[in-house]
Amino acid sequence: MATYKDIQNQIAELQRAAEEARAKEVQGAVEQIRTLMADYDLSIEDIQGASKGKKSGKGAKSKAQGKVQYRDNDGNTWSGRGRMPGWLHGKDKEQFRVA
Repeated sequence: MATYKDIQNQIAELQRAAEEARAKEVQGAVEQIRTLMADYDLSIEDIQGASKGKKSGKGAKSKAQGKVQYRDNDGNTWSGRGRMPGWLHGKDKEQFRVA
């Protein structure tokens, strides 16, 4: 039966091995990405732009939840739903109501 210290040494060795394996796999992934980018003449902007164009999930949903009920002179808005935004805390929200 292994002792506590033996098991701790095994854990440390496995963690080192896992870190080495991850570093090797990450390098392989980076090389594969670079190859694909070169093959298809893609730039970082191409990659980032693909995800910026689509609005989905919570961000898109929150914009569509309701029309603007409150607006300040700086252009900050709030629909009146959800948590009150920081720009409105401590202020009379009725002063910012959109007619």
